[in-house]
Amino acid sequence: QLQQQTAILRTKLQTGSHLASLLPEAFAVVIEADKRVLGLTPYYVQVLGGIALFFGNIAEIKTGEGKTLVATMPLYTRALLGYKGNYLITANQYLAERDGQSMGKVFEWLGLTVGIGGSDDDDFETKYRLYNADIIYTTHSKLGFDYLFDNLGSELSEQVVTRFN
Repeated sequence: QLQQQTAILRTKLQTGSHLASLLPEAFAVVIEADKRVLGLTPYYVQVLGGIALFFGNIAEIKTGEGKTLVATMPLYTRALLGYKGNYLITANQYLAERDGQSMGKVFEWLGLTVGIGGSDDDDFETKYRLYNADIIYTTHSKLGFDYLFDNLGSELSEQVVTRFN
């Protein structure tokens, strides 16, 4: 039943509910999924960090305080809108792969797609699949280079980086 909540919440959004009004319900879904899939339950302060990020604010979270888990809440909630391009940008490839693989299990369990940024040598199809996932884990350098490369193309069909959410 929990796995069907993504479709239910998306339907509510399509029928006029505002995303902010669904915030408690959406956060509750992903918090319970974190618990079931990963065995991790966000602390109260982590939920507050997720709320801050959802509303576009900056949250200072120190090493070891659960940034990776905090991010699941706003990423899931933003992905409910159906937009591709909900990015989690990391400092290096190791973190993109580690976090994308571990947290990706939660998102996939909830019916979302996850892309993990690979090497700079990826072909067009690989990049297209990456940037058309609901949630994308990548590095700042890969995203930056792919964005710049997109702007060299004269055709929209040659571009892979989706809008930023």
